Amino acid sequence: MLIYVSPAGSFQTKSQTQPDVSKPESKIALGRALFFDKRLSLDGTINCATCHDPASAFASGDSVAIGVRQQKGTRNAPTLLNSNLGKSYFWDGRAATLEQQARQPLLNASEMGMKDEATLVARFSAIDEYRQSFRRVFPREGITIDTIANAIATFERSLVSRNAAFDRFLAGDKNAISEIQKEGWELFKGKARCLDCHTRSATAPLFTDTKFHNTGVRAKELTFETLSQRADDVRKIVSSPATLAHDPQFSDLGRFLVTRDAKDLGAFKTPTLRDVELTGPYMHDGSIRTLLDVLRFYNKGGVKNPMLDEKMIPLNLSEHEINAIVEFLRSLTSDDTLRLVQSSKPQTRTPVPVASK
Repeated sequence: MLIYVSPAGSFQTKSQTQPDVSKPESKIALGRALFFDKRLSLDGTINCATCHDPASAFASGDSVAIGVRQQKGTRNAPTLLNSNLGKSYFWDGRAATLEQQARQPLLNASEMGMKDEATLVARFSAIDEYRQSFRRVFPREGITIDTIANAIATFERSLVSRNAAFDRFLAGDKNAISEIQKEGWELFKGKARCLDCHTRSATAPLFTDTKFHNTGVRAKELTFETLSQRADDVRKIVSSPATLAHDPQFSDLGRFLVTRDAKDLGAFKTPTLRDVELTGPYMHDGSIRTLLDVLRFYNKGGVKNPMLDEKMIPLNLSEHEINAIVEFLRSLTSDDTLRLVQSSKPQTRTPVPVASK
């Protein structure tokens, strides 16, 4: 079953293996077909949905992404829901567009593992259905890595999650959320200071400032001196942020890999809180399993290090207050997304036949 998101944003399942290119949404349909096609990976074992699984609200239940040949990545796979509103992509913001985001995993050795662009294009050019679809959707360009990424990104933009209880509450239904959730919302805005980074407005409803912050997640295991030495090493090499982000020695440097600015050491992007109860584990490295433990981490003020964000301070929340905030976060779960998660079978790594490598 493939996932279809209507223009209105409601999730449906649609049993089709190839896009219906006769409809205006043909590019979304082509992107959807590619998103769920394991032939995007070198050995035919994974697709985009392996790490961005509808059964996990287009995120992953694994702490870090796992690519071809069971290779463990270095960072958690975030949800793709509402990515149409993103300002940058990946935890370090190294991609400015969804097209760039969709393109990078295809040729990464530890993700989809395709050897090069020519191999990818040759594989899909040999599939008659795709030749026809690309000829109609991209009549000038045909099948290239850029048109493949463009189609996938177009599908990702269609993954819109709304219709949460909190939305109905803001619209005037005062009974849409419980009393403890209302208490959590007041704490979220006030004592807990969550809005300092998880901002929201009518035009930016995702509960993120889209900025980058050092909260000390990796300081639990690494000293600042270690991070600083690794930063010095990065300054001496010319590898791309994408390459360094997949290197266990350098991944924890975060936004620094993009900017090479010391103030960004260990800083990672503020994630959306929409559907957050469905998208664990949490933090850029998937090191925290539950929302309760996330709140306890922030209640302590994170983990101290010289580059700790100035907004990270002890909050002195009681366990009752922590629980109230967690209950509030559950009010951000879309009814449509919850139904999708409950009705979707998790992706598997059962290989499909691929052309010769």
